[in-house]
Amino acid sequence: MTNALGSTTELGLKPDRAGKVRDVFDLGDRLLIVSTDRLSAYDVVLPTRLPGKGVLLTQITLGWYEYFGRSLATHFLTAEVSEYPGPFRNLDELAGRSMLVAKAKRFDVECVVRGYLSGSGWKEYQRNRSVCGIALPDGLAESAELPEPIFTPATKADSGHDENISFEQMCEIVPRGEAEALRANSIDLYHRGRDYARTRGILLADTKFEFGMIDGEIKLIDELLTPDSSRFWPAGTYAPGRPQESFDKQFVRDFLDASGWDHNPPGPELPADVVTRTIARYKEAHDLLFPNRSVERYL
Repeated sequence: MTNALGSTTELGLKPDRAGKVRDVFDLGDRLLIVSTDRLSAYDVVLPTRLPGKGVLLTQITLGWYEYFGRSLATHFLTAEVSEYPGPFRNLDELAGRSMLVAKAKRFDVECVVRGYLSGSGWKEYQRNRSVCGIALPDGLAESAELPEPIFTPATKADSGHDENISFEQMCEIVPRGEAEALRANSIDLYHRGRDYARTRGILLADTKFEFGMIDGEIKLIDELLTPDSSRFWPAGTYAPGRPQESFDKQFVRDFLDASGWDHNPPGPELPADVVTRTIARYKEAHDLLFPNRSVERYL
């Protein structure tokens, strides 16, 4: 892929903040967010790039923005590099993998919604039949669909590990009224995203959202329903009682788990076949969800 980017410093640019996978430039009342090809797993940035990943994450997010349209309030302004301020204007390396957004006052929580029992939720359920303080029925199997989606927030960490918390703990970070609004918005978004994804042959097992306040209004910020923020499962092979095939970073997780790595930095390099298979799954997820949106010109 010709447009592979590990960091915007490679373009002679100095970001104001470098997250796990995104570089952010502070432009006063706006931000320029660039999705790099860095790869994070278990909250650790790995040394191996995933060429084209930043493009696919951005394009999936833009596809969802278009799908939800005006029914979803977001921070998005434009993804056209011709409309960016200098020195970013018409910089080809940013095309397809960046967006200009309004600056928000971020709520420092991850708004997680789970519709199926998997990952850390499955591990917690096995211990005490609950997830983040929410009691669940006995007898649920791994990957089982929950009776209703549940809101299970987590701390927001720019580096290190996010930690699951209860809703009451969330209310110690975010005022209760706003926390209740975030919960309601998250569950509504999950329902709508899940229902559309099912029509495209994808089960949305769980996902996380980030929100911020802009001009007194709660708005969605950052990526939306991507393989990095969600678990996507192929509907055709779904069967509860076992782990599922995945459209996300599961090839990476499987390799890391088998490697004996302890999930603390530094992470190991990834083999070429793991990189190739993983990016192919990201591309497949994009093409299934939004078959009419072409990304080839950016890859």
